[in-house]
Amino acid sequence: MSTGRDGTGEKRLSRAVVVPVVCAAFAAGMLGAAFASVPLYRMFCQVTGYGGTTQRAEAAPTSVSDKQVTVRFDGNVAPGLPWTFRPNQREVRVHLGEKTQVSYHVENRSDRAITGQALFNVTPEAAGLYFNKIACFCFSNQTLQPGETVEMPIVFYVDPEVAETEELKDLLAITLSYTFFPVDDPAPIAATPKKEGSKGGSDS
Repeated sequence: MSTGRDGTGEKRLSRAVVVPVVCAAFAAGMLGAAFASVPLYRMFCQVTGYGGTTQRAEAAPTSVSDKQVTVRFDGNVAPGLPWTFRPNQREVRVHLGEKTQVSYHVENRSDRAITGQALFNVTPEAAGLYFNKIACFCFSNQTLQPGETVEMPIVFYVDPEVAETEELKDLLAITLSYTFFPVDDPAPIAATPKKEGSKGGSDS
């Protein structure tokens, strides 16, 4: 009898040790995931199109569908960024798989150079998986000099596979929306060398 009781006690003791260890390992794993959450989330969005995230492509398909869709364009500027930003075409009608180029008009209305970054999404969100950009100003930061005006192009296509999905087979229009945000701490500007004799003291 004593052996049975001792065996049960040993099992309980083992559980008492194992459970906290497993919980601690799980907590450590979650902490590591938290640090990696931003890049992982971005990767997840790019792969799945989640939240209207568009895709990147090297080239358009070789075949173009007879089916068409309207693509609308929207442009916004975040508070604190003194830029004018608007699409040059409010909408275009394109064939699925057709490579298309449009552009946005951007102007820096301030008296200083400013760097901005454009964030984007499409609606309906499910269409993000099929909206492919070949070239876009949103791929990198953009710096405009005081008063500078720029025409920024976008080259894209809508994947013909969108017509084969149950949710989007009757899709009539996609809206591509951009918002430009100011970027803190742009590329450092080289310091101006000091003139000789400017170190300390007065002009007396």
